[in-house]
Amino acid sequence: MADNRVLLEVENAGRDFDVSRPWLNRVTEGEGRLVLRAVDGVSFSIRRGETLALVGESGCGKSTIARLIVGLYHPSRGRIRYDGLGVAGPEAHRLRGRMQMIFQDPYASLNPRWKVGSIIAEPIRAQGASASKAALHERVSELLVQVGLDPQDSDKFPHEFSGGQRQRISIARALSSNPEFLVCDEPTSALDVSVQAQILNLMLELQQRLGLTYLFISHNLAVVAHIADRVGVMYLGRLVELADVGTLFERPRHPYTRMLLDAIPDLLMSGKPRTPVAGEVPNPLAPPSGCAFNPRCPHANDRCRTECPEPRDDERGQVACFAVDEKRI
Repeated sequence: MADNRVLLEVENAGRDFDVSRPWLNRVTEGEGRLVLRAVDGVSFSIRRGETLALVGESGCGKSTIARLIVGLYHPSRGRIRYDGLGVAGPEAHRLRGRMQMIFQDPYASLNPRWKVGSIIAEPIRAQGASASKAALHERVSELLVQVGLDPQDSDKFPHEFSGGQRQRISIARALSSNPEFLVCDEPTSALDVSVQAQILNLMLELQQRLGLTYLFISHNLAVVAHIADRVGVMYLGRLVELADVGTLFERPRHPYTRMLLDAIPDLLMSGKPRTPVAGEVPNPLAPPSGCAFNPRCPHANDRCRTECPEPRDDERGQVACFAVDEKRI
């Protein structure tokens, strides 16, 4: 029987960044502090063995959420719990090794001065494992084979590999501590399309073989359709829609989700009209009042311009939109 218990819970999580100018400049010019609200009241959960994808335009807070979950940032508000343990408190040390992160750029995330064998073995050493040199070498070889590389590659440097091969090394490094949960921050966006497919297929194969759970961050809806079980759509730090992948692609509800899907090229030449995403993301330092999407939304009314909709759960998922609630669309 499949284990579908909730593994990760994100409850009303928020993260602010102080982006103020230096103190002396502010004093002499009479400026106040400037706070960027990168994530604002985001809530979702992930069950064991599933893949939740977060999508949205650049700057919507996807990567900030990824870093909050793995503990690189601490939440300003709300809480994040992994298997019942807080990720940003006194219990966090008990989660070491149980979750790992795969970063976007394989050219920047690998130390160019270390050989691949040392890069992959480092997380094992960092956890204090008292493995012998021979046992470490055997484990590194096993991981390289697992991601489709040769054991002899452990003696090479990162610059000797292609982008796709470097990302395979990054995946091997993430798997070296036997994690249950992987946070994948746009792991294929820096790769060619053909290589993207290879990496995605590898990740699906590893998930089935090892029983992994994924949070997959992406702005590419075609990639999300291939790998995700559920999809969350983010806009300006908030989660505006969350649904099963089939439901979201076939019957999107939030106007922003509809605009994203309408912008995908119609390769089947169905004749269905396509509308590019209109307008630009507002300045996150001075977001509009009410619903943040209202300046770009064709269905916005006075309520949308003054009140901020809260996410509402129903049988189809979660959506935060007054136009949907009031059946205006």
